[in-house]
Amino acid sequence: MADLTITGVSQKYNIKADTLRYYERIGLIPEVPRNSHGNRYYNDGMQGWIEMIVCLRHSGVTIEKLLDYVGMLKQGDSTLGPREELLKEQLSELKKKRFNLNRSIRRLEHKISLYDSGEIKKGKSYFEEYKIMDD
Repeated sequence: MADLTITGVSQKYNIKADTLRYYERIGLIPEVPRNSHGNRYYNDGMQGWIEMIVCLRHSGVTIEKLLDYVGMLKQGDSTLGPREELLKEQLSELKKKRFNLNRSIRRLEHKISLYDSGEIKKGKSYFEEYKIMDD
């Protein structure tokens, strides 16, 4: 990877430059080196760090938990267990969300099929089949 400006990193990871500056300000990413003109430049290591942060944010990790995670990373191998636990908890949350999304998709597809088939007009209650507590 080549060194990138803040604009380049912003475009590469689809993240706003202001967000990158915020992440740097709160310590989520290390202080970014600057060139002789004072412009930030992101080397391979910095880009890898940002990619990790973006990935974890996309998986729903909160800023607070990310700050904890980054703090643990800086402490080294003594925090391997807690870091793994944080990631396992997030994975569990994502699986719950996926289950709920899949359930909602199935229900919506079924309701749409009632419209497509015309059954919705045959006196069938639209609300009868929502048995949310049954599954």
